[in-house]
This record gives sequence, structure tokens and C-alpha cells, in this order.
Amino acid sequence: MAALGWLTPRRRSATARSVLAGEAAAEAARKTSQEPLPADAGTIEGLGEEAAPEPEFPVAGDSLAAAFFDLDNTVMQGAAIFHFGRGLYKRKFFQRRELARFAWQQTWFRLAGVEDPEHMQDARESALSIVKGHRVSELMSIGEEIYDEYMADRIWPGTRALAQAHLDAGQRVWLVTAAPVETATIIARRLGLTGALGTVAESMDGVYTGRLVGEPLHGPAKAEAVRALAAAEGLDLARCAAYSDSHNDIPMLSLVGHPYAINPDAKLARYARERDWRLRDYRTGRKAARVGIPAAAGVGALAGGTAAAVALHRRRH
Repeated sequence: MAALGWLTPRRRSATARSVLAGEAAAEAARKTSQEPLPADAGTIEGLGEEAAPEPEFPVAGDSLAAAFFDLDNTVMQGAAIFHFGRGLYKRKFFQRRELARFAWQQTWFRLAGVEDPEHMQDARESALSIVKGHRVSELMSIGEEIYDEYMADRIWPGTRALAQAHLDAGQRVWLVTAAPVETATIIARRLGLTGALGTVAESMDGVYTGRLVGEPLHGPAKAEAVRALAAAEGLDLARCAAYSDSHNDIPMLSLVGHPYAINPDAKLARYARERDWRLRDYRTGRKAARVGIPAAAGVGALAGGTAAAVALHRRRH
């Protein structure tokens, strides 16, 4: 992929592959994004006390501001790539043994609340091998069905309300995720968001090659993607907001003037408190207690994930 001429100079903390992944994600996001809402969309109404940002933020009509939301465990319970894997298994894209691996990784992710690099790498490699040779249009169509089957009822209402507050203020809202950009774009569209930055899988003539462009959009690569998109869209990062649950996203959170820790893991919770970042937690009290943060409204239960873990443990032992 050719270098994108509209990028601004960047710090060199990220690897070349991170930069490439960020550039590819920003380019894909701009191609697939929805039209921005009008600046006079109005003020924020109808949000609950726990979900609503402070009265002065977001600022209605601020065209230089936008919001960037991590997806897994921030907007959605669990990891999108695992839900997508379940849907592909249902459609006989792969065998039961691979489904068991997906199920174990998803259960671990939901219970631990943090990303395991080996699990995520294994999931990505599995997904790339599964989609290799398939048409992009085919996977997009299937992705729409999988969203309805496995993802729609796993959206955190509290985080969704935060995103809606930015939309109501006339600001653009983007998902930023290591999930495939096609999957992320479907989720963003269904939630009425502007678009999505995600991992870009290489395709030729509309067919997946089984390779990535750069590397997964994770950690520093997310920050590069946000930086690139902000430059292209004329955004002022100091007026933007970012939301994530993971300490891996500290580079992205640190880019903006309004960072939020949502359902944070222990490292992010500690880091956020030290810097007086805003925190929100929409998990059950039991889950939130593991990272020492008072639960907000207690939205969503993890009982299903716990039961799955127990059942899997019994089968394995």
C-alpha cells in the first residue's frame, strides 16, 4: 500500500509495521465512514446519571472534536473476533476443534478482563487462515448476520450512551479495534457511529490473501491510526475523547485531551487514577471489585461466561 501523503510527522516510538497498520486503518475508515452529523444536532438528553459525561463535555457543535472507542470489553462484552469465529463455525468454515480453542480464549478474556497476547495472536492467525480465499463481500454479508446472532445483545448500554452523547453533540464517533476492519465497520454502522478503525487484512481483486497490511491494530498501532485519522479529518486531539478498558491502549488514551477508562483492567485503573482520568465501570459489582473500582449501574452479568469456564474446566480435567 502506498504511503498516505496526508499524514503528519509522528513520534518514532511505534514500529514501522505499527505505523503501516495505523495508516491502513485510517484509510479504510475514511472510505467506509458515514456522513458526520450536523453541528446543530442539539444538546445531550435522556442519559442516566452514571452514563452521562460531565455537563460541559462533550461540547455541542465542536467540529474539531471527535470520540474514539475501543471495542472489546469497552463497547462490547468479550472480543468481537471470537464472536465472529462462532458465527463462522456455525456456517461450517472450520471444525469443532478450532471452535473449542475460540471458546476457551473467549471465556478467559471475559473472566480475566484483559488481553492475553498469545490468545489474541492465535485468534488472529486462525481467522486469517479461515478467511483466506474468501471474497470480502461474502464475509461482509455473513458479518451482518453474525452481529445479529452474537453481538447485538452484548453491547454495554452505559458505553453506548457515552457514544450517543458525542453524536448528539454533533461530533464524529469512531471505533478503534484490533478486530478486522470489516467486522468493526458493521458494528459501527449498526450502532449509528461514524465509522471504524480496525485491522486491515490484505485482499487482491476482492479476495483475502491470508496476510495483514502491517500488523494488528493493537497498542501503539491504535495511536498511529487515531493520529492519522485526526490529521486527515482536521481534528484537534486536545479536544477529542478516547475510551478503553485496557492498559494496552494507554498510547491512544494519552493522545487526547479527554481520556476515559471504561471497565478498566487493574493496570489501566491504577494508571488512570494517578493521572486523574475519568473512570466508568458497567460490569457487575463482583467483577468490578477485582480491579478495585465501584460498579456503576451493574449493567450486564458474566454468569454465562463463568458457567462456560467451569464446564470447560471439567471437560479438560
